[in-house]
Amino acid sequence: MSLLGMFKGEGSTGFGFNSSAEEVTEGLDLSGKTYLLTGCNSGIGAETLRVLALRGATVIGAARTDAKAEAAVSSHRGALPVACELSEPDSVRACVEAVKALNKPLDGIIANAGIMALPERTVHHGYELQFLTNHIGHWILVTGLLDQLTDDGRVVMLSSEAHRWTVRGGIGFDNLDASKSYDGWRFYGQSKLANLLTAKELARRFEGTKKTANAVHPGVIVTNLGRHMGRGMNAAWAALGPLLFTKPIPQGAATHVYVAASPSMAESGQYWEDCNVGKPTRHGRDAALASRLWEETERIVAGL
Repeated sequence: MSLLGMFKGEGSTGFGFNSSAEEVTEGLDLSGKTYLLTGCNSGIGAETLRVLALRGATVIGAARTDAKAEAAVSSHRGALPVACELSEPDSVRACVEAVKALNKPLDGIIANAGIMALPERTVHHGYELQFLTNHIGHWILVTGLLDQLTDDGRVVMLSSEAHRWTVRGGIGFDNLDASKSYDGWRFYGQSKLANLLTAKELARRFEGTKKTANAVHPGVIVTNLGRHMGRGMNAAWAALGPLLFTKPIPQGAATHVYVAASPSMAESGQYWEDCNVGKPTRHGRDAALASRLWEETERIVAGL
């Protein structure tokens, strides 16, 4: 247990910082339910896949290539592989069609995959790569599959406490290619704020239905998400992180799984951390900003 974990108790849900994905689904039978999960092949995505499958769910596991997806789902009964390279709109659209072809209504879409803190400005299809991958790619995927959701289907967007470290104004609409300025962490934060705002706007669009959309902060976890950080930084995290405030992977997947599958979860449009509703920044609570981002993303996607 990390130092932070020693001081954090359970919240109103009965779970907290130290709860694991297995613990939050104990006694839960997910037989007959189907979830689409991106980033299924490593880290908290792999643990999310394992626990959902353990509880009887069919998991459609998406990874960057067919080979990675097939390897990830091979040891989980009933799991199905699909390729989805989130930085390539054509690949995402192909994934949408592949999922539709399976003819399985989706009880949940868990947008888990992502890249973090690229040290140098990287542009693809005219947009900064973290914004393109983490936000635009997932937006194409989720919106393309909304008709596949069950009447009470859930969308879970992976956000992060990094949404607090974003660019001026929250979303730099005039600098989405990072040509005016670039900072790896702030642009990562911008992409995570975009994920949070997508959930917020989607929840608004779900009003009047039983469908929900929420954003989650899984915690600070040492996984290969940090592969773009410097070697020394990774070594420091590996040595000190578990002692200070990071979560191990089983705890890191808990909030994903709780929000996606718990029968007691009835919230929508919220930001979750430690399996309980948290409080995002003012930008993360800004409905007008969420609406503007949605409209701008529609325009962007139409041109890709």
